[in-house]
Amino acid sequence: MTGRSKKHRIKSRSRFTLFVALSIVFLVVISNTILGMDNASSMTEEKYMEISVKAGDTLWAIAGKYMPDSKDIRRSVYTLCETNGISADELMAGQVLLVPVN
Repeated sequence: MTGRSKKHRIKSRSRFTLFVALSIVFLVVISNTILGMDNASSMTEEKYMEISVKAGDTLWAIAGKYMPDSKDIRRSVYTLCETNGISADELMAGQVLLVPVN
């Protein structure tokens, strides 16, 4: 036997590149899972404040009063509707709404 090492030749550069890219993605996903970095819900967990709707209140007024000023008022109203499972015409005095405070 001779001491020659076996040489490997890449037949398809695109297949090799795809293999390397998928291997890197796989390793990143596995390492994040092992290290516990896959729990995105803990990073985006929202806190809520309960408010009671008074007579004459509108979703726009509630959003303007309790939601961040940096957020578009239309998006704030939409968030209130989605969070509470209501539409603007279902708002009644005495109703309790959850308002995100983050």
